[in-house]
Amino acid sequence: MSAPSRVRSVDSDREFRSVLGSTGNNKIQQKPVIKPVKKEVNEEKSKVTKKKKELQCSPLSPSVLRRNGVSMTASYSSDASSSCESSPLSMASTLSGKRGLRRNGSVSSSSSSLRRNLTEERDEKGGDCFSDGFKRCAWITPKSDQCYIAFHDEEWGVPVHDDKKLFELLSLSGALAELSWKDILSKRQLFREVFMEFDPIAVSELTDKKITSPEISNTTLLSEQKLRSILENANQIRKIILEFGSFDKYIWNFVNQKPTQSQFRYPRQVPVKTSKAELISKDLVRRGFRSVSPTVIYSFMQTAGLTNDHLISCFRYQDCLSKDETGN
Repeated sequence: MSAPSRVRSVDSDREFRSVLGSTGNNKIQQKPVIKPVKKEVNEEKSKVTKKKKELQCSPLSPSVLRRNGVSMTASYSSDASSSCESSPLSMASTLSGKRGLRRNGSVSSSSSSLRRNLTEERDEKGGDCFSDGFKRCAWITPKSDQCYIAFHDEEWGVPVHDDKKLFELLSLSGALAELSWKDILSKRQLFREVFMEFDPIAVSELTDKKITSPEISNTTLLSEQKLRSILENANQIRKIILEFGSFDKYIWNFVNQKPTQSQFRYPRQVPVKTSKAELISKDLVRRGFRSVSPTVIYSFMQTAGLTNDHLISCFRYQDCLSKDETGN
């Protein structure tokens, strides 16, 4: 009984191998196993191709835009009825939506480049529009604090030659390490009261005890370290006045008594420091000044008009340029 069992086992094994091999039962081999998959793939490809053609040939309706992850709100904002209606920025969302759609809803690199170019073109033309019709630097917007806008329009970039004003602007630039310009300008009058209108001679006569007194400490102007640095800088400015006749003459010697006209078109071109700022910082540190890093000094140079960093599209660029030429 065992012999027939082995024979049947061998035969069944042969039949199984014949199904998997290149020869054997034709009916079993000819069963379409892969063809239905290919057919499904082809059908899927045809559907995708058809959908792609529809996207390319048909206008982009709101439903199509929503399906592809593109928002329409930006290009139809309330700014369209304002004086900024002709701004290229109002077209950025629509153009990038039409040119940058993909099947997965992402925006192509070309649309990103287009958006960047349109933004830079807007910045070159003067950034946001204001109710007074003036174009300002791109970092000043209609929503900016009024004291900050006034500072930009009236002081920032104007050449300063008064020692008290130079000392004040140097001190306020140093305060940027702890406060924003908005906070500094809102406390400006308090700064002037504490530091005696920024008269370097009078401030140099103050004592550490006076600066760290509870009366001043409770004003929460700056940290004790920063307050002491302003006092020390007043002492060093007093020495410079004795050596050069004025702090004005000393500081303007670094730019040959003439402001640098930067002629920047875009905000990204404006640096945080320059080699000239590093040179001034190094000399001030050597003389004993504190809180005068290259970034602080470059901010001081911008504020005091040693460099005109208004964008060329800003109305203040020509104003500061004229003040430089006339010496007023």
